[in-house]
Amino acid sequence: MSNLVGKRVAIVSYRLGMADGVSVTASQWAAGFRRIGMRVRLVAGDGCPDVLVPGLALDAAKPPSRRSLDQALQDADVVVADNVCSLPVNQAAGEAVAEYLRGRQAILRHHDLPWERERFASVTTWPPDDPSWRHVTVNDMARLSLADRRSISATTVYHGFDEVPRPEARDAVRARLQVGAGPLVLQPTRAIARKNVDVGLALAESLGGTFWLTGPAEDGFADELARLLRRARVPVRRGLPPGADMAAAYAACDAVVLPSSWEGFGLPLIESALHRKPLAVGDFPVADELAAFGFRWFRAADPEPLRAWLADPDVSMLDHNEAVANKHFGLDALSTRLELLLSGAPVCHHSDTDKDAGGQIACDCLTA
Repeated sequence: MSNLVGKRVAIVSYRLGMADGVSVTASQWAAGFRRIGMRVRLVAGDGCPDVLVPGLALDAAKPPSRRSLDQALQDADVVVADNVCSLPVNQAAGEAVAEYLRGRQAILRHHDLPWERERFASVTTWPPDDPSWRHVTVNDMARLSLADRRSISATTVYHGFDEVPRPEARDAVRARLQVGAGPLVLQPTRAIARKNVDVGLALAESLGGTFWLTGPAEDGFADELARLLRRARVPVRRGLPPGADMAAAYAACDAVVLPSSWEGFGLPLIESALHRKPLAVGDFPVADELAAFGFRWFRAADPEPLRAWLADPDVSMLDHNEAVANKHFGLDALSTRLELLLSGAPVCHHSDTDKDAGGQIACDCLTA
């Protein structure tokens, strides 16, 4: 395995240092790289990166110049293009990054791919490719579709979490939210069409609780969200109260709901386990992929089992989910996978179902 201590890695994206999924998991990779001794720099067009390159922003009128990219990335031993060359939200910016990286050691990490979004379905030439690059997907479904649609070989590297629960914050946050009787149901997502806020509201109503949506309305969903909330028959809370973070939000809630119809990964699937909260899940493909590791979840569309659990909690379920999450999706696991990825060794993921008829682990490794 290569000695990576002291090597420089730059993670570049549209925006970093925010609460969106790419920002959160870019921070995970930064922590993983640092754990194996590498020096990390975050580069983005928006948010709170180490280096700000305005032409990379989602709404940038002009793409970044080669000079500005060179100033930010030139001394990096490896560059991680984190979703900036995946979903063409600002294709000009992504193309500028791709052209700059040609012939250089780079990792293109794909959270989302064009054919997964209706408005980008006509884009057939993305993601770009180069013999010097390694491609990484955040789930196996995307890895297979990338090979099928673009003949690009990729490695799946699941996210790695380093959550620090804050149970001591529970009472203070609930007091700020003025939560009444009944369970507090947390939906820790943005409000966009595929997040199915209506299903989260319906679950909270069925449980006789309070619905809490932490993220903002985006992608033109504000009017629809306002309509849904006007019709809600449960108390609703929005956003995080002053001084609270997501760890405090998980501490304050009684149950988590992720009712999405589509997710590239779905961070609450793992976060809820590490914060020891029951989770109600929607019907989306990656949830099935991750469930194979052995998680025990409830269905968002069927409130009765969750209602029964809340009335008589089975702590062993929380113990089990926490153990699965720590084993397969902890920061140690991610650090190992990143070191394997950069050294060219096989990267393995084993779920509890990955056994052959003789009970042996069936290794389906992918060479990075």
